[in-house]
Amino acid sequence: MKALIIGCGIGGPAAAMALRRAGIDAEIYEAYSGVADHAGSFLNIASNGLDALRVLDVHRDVMAAGIPTPHMDMHSGTGKRLGRVANGMRLDDGTVSHTVLRADLYRIVRDRAVAQGVPVHHGKRLTGIDRSDPRRVVARFEDGTEAVGDLLIGADGLRSRTREILDPAAPTPRYSGLIGFGGIIEGHGFTGEPGVYNMIFGRRAFFGYTVASGQTWWFANLPVADEPSRERLANTDWKPALLDAFAGDANRSADMIRATADIGRAYPIHDLPSIPVWHRGRVVLTGDAAHATSPSSGQGASLAAEDGLLLAKCLRDLGDHGRAFTEFERLRRARAERVVAYSRTISNSKAAGPIARVFRDLLMPIFLRRTANSDALSWMYHHHIDWDTRLAA
Repeated sequence: MKALIIGCGIGGPAAAMALRRAGIDAEIYEAYSGVADHAGSFLNIASNGLDALRVLDVHRDVMAAGIPTPHMDMHSGTGKRLGRVANGMRLDDGTVSHTVLRADLYRIVRDRAVAQGVPVHHGKRLTGIDRSDPRRVVARFEDGTEAVGDLLIGADGLRSRTREILDPAAPTPRYSGLIGFGGIIEGHGFTGEPGVYNMIFGRRAFFGYTVASGQTWWFANLPVADEPSRERLANTDWKPALLDAFAGDANRSADMIRATADIGRAYPIHDLPSIPVWHRGRVVLTGDAAHATSPSSGQGASLAAEDGLLLAKCLRDLGDHGRAFTEFERLRRARAERVVAYSRTISNSKAAGPIARVFRDLLMPIFLRRTANSDALSWMYHHHIDWDTRLAA
């Protein structure tokens, strides 16, 4: 069996390695002509994501490239500490959630897949899928070439071309009302407790940062009611707007932004409403192509890794692609959509208006105490895919 994987982000190489472990050949086709070694800022790879990568023996490299961030301290814009919550759950071997440069995570999973014999083809922008032959699937690309396989896996992200072809009526990405930024500062004397993300619900915007080894890693979410056009995103100097948004807050967020030479590219934050079609025939969607979540939950990369592992397990144990895809969706849909909904709730709290902000700051300590003193989020962070136990045929 041979699988064509569309997309060489995080989910594509993870799925390819899992498929090879299941005895299935895989080739990756990436739309961009070059590698993504310098793409994006940084992201959270949660304990459940590292648990999935552990099966693929990749988790150690990922953790070595990042910094451990097992806790989050919540603050209001007035400087009040609202409480502490876990950023994931400690695994049985002591593994905790890590923050890692997106480019490093891309590089690690891609290079490990290539080292295991997975071919990666760049400059292959998908334009069509031929499913007319029930025995195979054909992917057609913008450069006039095509590829033939037994399966096609759409791991091509939020703006998935595979999803558009599979179901032209599928919902489109949903804007959260937030614009994201991020940066890394060398030195400058900013301090913080190691391993802790400081999350600040400011008066007019949201700010998060962590300090490790002399570096300060920060991100900001700026509420903007109407989604800006690409031209406005690219041509606006957003730094003054960020400084103004945080100017009245009782913390050093404005100082950190001021100390950052490059605040990165502004990006609108989206998620994906529930889509009705995850698979048809020999084509299946995974990761953000099926269930994109906003960054607020820190689960995007982790869900993609889980998807690849479970899909490979279903194909290994059930054989027939139709049964495998159906079981994959049955086991994944409710969990993935629950994470999307949870993340959207957090995003909405970041974009709260003046009145909603008052209620948020009053109720947040109660919510945090309940979360900190219970297993309220164990459903998300303790999720484990048992690779060695076979599914019932």
